[in-house]
Amino acid sequence: DVHGLIASAGVLTARGGATSHAAVVARGLGKPCVAGAETMEVRPDEGVFHCGDITIAAGDEISIDGATGEVYAGSIATVKPSVKDDADLVTLLSWADEIRHLGVWANADYPRDAEIAVAFGAEGIGLCRTEHMFFEPERLSLVREMMLAAHATIAIQEGEAAQARYDIALAELEKLQIQDFEGILREMAGKPVVIRLLDPPMHEFLPPYEELLAEVIELRVKGAEPAVLQEKENLLSAVNEMRETNPMIGMRGCRLGLVYPEIYIMQVRAIMTAATQVASEGLQVRPEIMIPLVSLTNEFQSLRETLEETIQAFRAATGSTQAYSIGTMIELPRAALIADQIAKSAEFFSFGTNDLTQNTFGFSRDDVEAKFLMRYKEAGILKENPFQVVDEDGVGQLIRMACDLGRGVRSDISLGVCGEHGGDPKSIEFFNTLPLDYV
Repeated sequence: DVHGLIASAGVLTARGGATSHAAVVARGLGKPCVAGAETMEVRPDEGVFHCGDITIAAGDEISIDGATGEVYAGSIATVKPSVKDDADLVTLLSWADEIRHLGVWANADYPRDAEIAVAFGAEGIGLCRTEHMFFEPERLSLVREMMLAAHATIAIQEGEAAQARYDIALAELEKLQIQDFEGILREMAGKPVVIRLLDPPMHEFLPPYEELLAEVIELRVKGAEPAVLQEKENLLSAVNEMRETNPMIGMRGCRLGLVYPEIYIMQVRAIMTAATQVASEGLQVRPEIMIPLVSLTNEFQSLRETLEETIQAFRAATGSTQAYSIGTMIELPRAALIADQIAKSAEFFSFGTNDLTQNTFGFSRDDVEAKFLMRYKEAGILKENPFQVVDEDGVGQLIRMACDLGRGVRSDISLGVCGEHGGDPKSIEFFNTLPLDYV
């Protein structure tokens, strides 16, 4: 439903929680979001939802305060904040700048996000999620074609035809990615930009299996034309084959890049093309290429070699001397434990604290808030929601260990935090005790 999030002015859900994947994505898109409003009863067939005695119908306006979790019936007047126009805040921030040692970077997935980040004083982009560029409605069909063709290339009977479709989709997406990266790098004008290669599970780009199944059944009942039915059945079969029981720890991140290396090769070529173009305009450019979800040294090393070959081929063909760096996101406990091995070939670490927390606790961030996390807090089993305030004793110690192991091998390795905890005051206080460069 990411295309729905993109089209929305705000997001209100009955399930999930403040740190669920949907809420994180919504905040990343700059959309006010209240997730897990359990008193809300949604009736999609009627086009309404009820909350106590209040009924909201399709077309009615509501106002969402993503900071407090409050939702109001009707439209409430709002004021867009401006840091530069608040003299007292500017003064306070200048005092903080005099004593802090942690850099402050931002998340930005589009040039418009980078522009806002610079206006707020960001010293770099700590996470550019390339998949969000793919979720734009006009691009989603192209990405789906790429994913389905990539999957089909494995099947012998479809190999040649699927490869042709795959190559066409990759070429079209590369053009769009070049435009995206040019815009972001141009806005940042010399500040570092960490670009994460494609990370989410493939199913996030595909139509839901249940909806496709319902469409196929309906076509069969209505006696649709054989060609139309066959096309829909083929899509259903492909989506079914690509479904996973636990996709968040399945075919995603670097695993996607290892099985379908052409996707990462396309993205890296787009990054280097964009960086070279922006640099030719007289601007400094600092692209940092991040490989996600690494748990094995050989995963990182294998992909690094593939990407290096791509970059060297690009340089030979264009004469470009554009600098770059390649690193990884530390978001799995095993990666933290072997950080010294990974640091031998990684120039930076970015700690993805959302997934690192999820995988350290064995908590699903999409489910635990509604199921038992609040009860844990009430009973004193947990003092804080670990997805909102970093767990210093467990997750925090993994981060500390990885920092020490990484710096022990590579003294100049860049270390940063890019999860939701980077915006939490209590978590930042803890991060300030670690040898990190930025949040």
